[in-house]
Amino acid sequence: MPTVFVCDAIAPEGLDLLSSRAEVVDATSWDRERLLGMIGEAEGVIIRSATTLDAEIIEAASKLRVIARAGVGVDNIDLDAATRRGVTVVNTPTGNTIAAAEHTMAMMLAAVRHIPAADSALKSGRWAKRESIGRQLYRKTLGIIGIGKIGQEVARRARAFEMTIVAHDPFVPEGRIRELGAEPLALDELLERSDVVSLHAALNEDSRHMLAAPQFEAMKPGALLVNCARGALVDEDALLDALTSGHLGGAALDVFEGEPEPNPDLVRLDSVVATPHVAASTHEAQALVAREAVEQVLDVLAGGRPRWPVNVPALTAEEMAAVGPYLPLAEALGVLQAALLSGAPERAAVHVHGAAEEHLRVVAEHFLVGLLRVIAEEPVNHVNAPVIAAERGLQVSRGASTDPRGYSEFVETLVADGQTQTSVAGALLDRDQARIVEIAGFGVDLRPANTVLLVWNQRPDRPGFVGTIGRILGEASINILGIQVGHEVLNGCGLMAVTVSEPISADVRDEIRRLESVARLEVVAFDA
Repeated sequence: MPTVFVCDAIAPEGLDLLSSRAEVVDATSWDRERLLGMIGEAEGVIIRSATTLDAEIIEAASKLRVIARAGVGVDNIDLDAATRRGVTVVNTPTGNTIAAAEHTMAMMLAAVRHIPAADSALKSGRWAKRESIGRQLYRKTLGIIGIGKIGQEVARRARAFEMTIVAHDPFVPEGRIRELGAEPLALDELLERSDVVSLHAALNEDSRHMLAAPQFEAMKPGALLVNCARGALVDEDALLDALTSGHLGGAALDVFEGEPEPNPDLVRLDSVVATPHVAASTHEAQALVAREAVEQVLDVLAGGRPRWPVNVPALTAEEMAAVGPYLPLAEALGVLQAALLSGAPERAAVHVHGAAEEHLRVVAEHFLVGLLRVIAEEPVNHVNAPVIAAERGLQVSRGASTDPRGYSEFVETLVADGQTQTSVAGALLDRDQARIVEIAGFGVDLRPANTVLLVWNQRPDRPGFVGTIGRILGEASINILGIQVGHEVLNGCGLMAVTVSEPISADVRDEIRRLESVARLEVVAFDA
């Protein structure tokens, strides 16, 4: 039987299954040095968040074939080192969906019925019946921000309370939201109409502090905010002000920016129900995560394909030599298309010219990974990307390119979002150097790396624009790595691409957008 190291404690349901088909080594009490010395015997490893598998450990694991993360995040695994060694890395992204949805409903009920305060009063000897009068969820309006897997499960449970469901998700087509039994709304309208607002959005630079002072002011007086997603989606200082002023009726929070030391002024408020990031912490969820991790380890060790691989798909050496260089290019094109979206993507096409034409599916999957990873709340990989696309109503086609623009290795992608159709293309140059060669009709020669500002200049004939952008970035201590100015003028605008060495703050973006000649600004984080 294969040897599998279990480095962090997992539920007995998973251990029992693993023990029936593998030799289990309990490494839960080992320090790093002991693990480094013994890892050469492991064919599989199961970890949670406590153990880190860095490049040195992975290089020492000469027999290792699979690493399973019993949970979602894989920040504690060196994915590059694992991929180079041919080690499959898997995670378990869906095991906590039901637990998180149920906790969201529990937090809603606890807040509107003042359950924690009533319980505390009774245990201290007070019969606090009068001050414990609450509100019903029946026929109230629930606004769901982010209607992915967890948001959908929350909506399903809220309908049992006969709540009216409205939803905002700019990356899910309105038709799909209606199919899920919710009314699609712009964010401002959702905030104005909702008695309860529940957050289930992915966290990225655009969604960070998506609910701040202006959004809280737009909410109904007395409304309730529920956040069981990510703490940084909320500006906690603004939330504290909205609660202490009495404008909001309460907040139910499972996540915080300062974990594990949240703002004490916020969590101590009588109008706040708070839990320590436990939405996914149920016995059932932990058992499911353990079983899913073990099942995938056993599948890989038996020569099968895992359900949720995280790193590059298993291809033969010959296939990888042909298609491998295309994959980071395709993913970069997806990241670029995501930044250019005006609304929810409805249709996408991937056209390939060159050695990867025989592997269109793999190239298209990696394009979808780039497109979806910044808008989906769950981790996206090449296996689940088509499923997530289908769930969001995104139709995807693929084929050989009929116009490779003279390049021998070429990928063109088109995305339609209901308002516009945008084409971006890339090519592999000498020694497989990836380049973006077209952005929405503008010819460029752009390396897909770092952070890139795309600035549409509606006065391309006037000098000084490059210097103005450089001044703004310089005053913000942002290092410019390269600038390209397109020669084309389309719809009266030129395009400038500025590559910088670090993320761009919202203040700097706003300053550039306020320039009279700027028609549009998009920030593309290729390395995020």
